[in-house]
Amino acid sequence: MIAETVCSAVAAAGLGIAAVTAYRKRFLAATRIAAYSLVPLGLVMTGVVDWLADTAFSPTAWAGFGVLGLAWVLFSTTRAVERRRGGTRKDRKAARDAQQEAVAPAASAPSLGPAVRTPAARPAGKPRATEPTKDDFSDIEAILKKHGI
Repeated sequence: MIAETVCSAVAAAGLGIAAVTAYRKRFLAATRIAAYSLVPLGLVMTGVVDWLADTAFSPTAWAGFGVLGLAWVLFSTTRAVERRRGGTRKDRKAARDAQQEAVAPAASAPSLGPAVRTPAARPAGKPRATEPTKDDFSDIEAILKKHGI
């Protein structure tokens, strides 16, 4: 009963403020204020305020909200874990099968035999600094001529 009275008083005060605003020739703002002030009155008239008051003081309703919250947390957790693992169980099984088919059965065995190092394959200790030759610049000149520079 008090909620309906408060909402009606808020609506009346809002309409009064809207009238004063309209008197000052600010019609757009007055219309917006009137719209906002009619919302609580509409909620009272539709019965939403009664339903909210009954829900706010009902332990069963709060327990229901708690159960809904728990369900949401569980659902979110399972979605996060599923995303982290990479999809559903069916997706993971298909990926595992595709990975096993992609590898040849004897792929782990060396195909070329033991590696033999030749002296030419050894890296040199320190690279030698060489002077640029005319051949080095000929490539650059060809590129520049190609682009018209």
